[in-house]
Amino acid sequence: MTSDDERHVLSIQSHVVYGYCGNKCATFPLQLLGFEVDVINSVQFSNHTGYKVVKGEILNDNHLGEHLYNIFFSFNSFQLIKVSFLFECICVYTGQLMEGLAGNDLDHYSHLLTGYVASSSFLKKISQLVPILKEKNPNLIYVCDPVLGDNGKTYVPEELIEIYKTEVIPLVDIVTPNQFELELLTNENIETTEDVKRAIEKLHGLGPKIVAITSIELNNKLQSFISNKQDDMIITMDIPKIPTNYTGSGDLFAALFLAHSHIQQDLKTALEKTINSLHSVLLRTHEFRSKFANASSVQKAKTKELRLIQSKADIENPPSKLKAQYLNVK
Repeated sequence: MTSDDERHVLSIQSHVVYGYCGNKCATFPLQLLGFEVDVINSVQFSNHTGYKVVKGEILNDNHLGEHLYNIFFSFNSFQLIKVSFLFECICVYTGQLMEGLAGNDLDHYSHLLTGYVASSSFLKKISQLVPILKEKNPNLIYVCDPVLGDNGKTYVPEELIEIYKTEVIPLVDIVTPNQFELELLTNENIETTEDVKRAIEKLHGLGPKIVAITSIELNNKLQSFISNKQDDMIITMDIPKIPTNYTGSGDLFAALFLAHSHIQQDLKTALEKTINSLHSVLLRTHEFRSKFANASSVQKAKTKELRLIQSKADIENPPSKLKAQYLNVK
């Protein structure tokens, strides 16, 4: 790998035209932190699913621009209508994109980052892609955000859970689930710190070297946890609560942690920089949103879009206000 390839990410996630989630949420922060980013979109939406209307443009197996499907999606608590044929088209198109990169010897990456995937066939395509990329670069780091749901609700087809467990997670180097996703992947109900430790060990057992849990609520406290399979210690960090959930926060965590786990010498520092940048973005977004208490539903959705551009300085140079600590021996 050349020096230009040492910070080169292939990011496979959702795309929105307006706002920030998926690839739109990951690309800018990674670029600010010195990474080249190539993107493949798992789906393309007009905006994220927090809006009352969402339209999508899905490519079929012909060349880009030859045939476009403009479809109206119906949502219920972030549940997508299954449009299996169209998702099959995405899989074929993704394969063509990778063939094009490989044909020009452009598929050399330091990292693979994956996020929201809405179909089992597409997820299986990713599991087939990982060994190919690692053959080109045996040191490639695969960072997987297993987007399954949040707050007790899934928003992908249920069959994806088993595919993650059996086909994807065993290939992963760094996995970044939230509390609900950790419970789904390990069949553990998390209510105590001991439950967290047990779930982490189970997830390590599936394959990942590093488990980075974005957030877990215990005893009315929000915490993040990091565990390295090779160490005996778990790192934890308290996160001040912000009284609203913001779409894209998990995507941002995964991108920031990918960058800082590569740049920093230790995971404790990587977690501190990740959380401090993320919390600054969320706090700035919350402060902006609070100015629009009487806004319409569409306007309120707009005010919840992450203030990424406005947080450029906090992404490039994370504050050092929040500190992590070593929990104890596993």
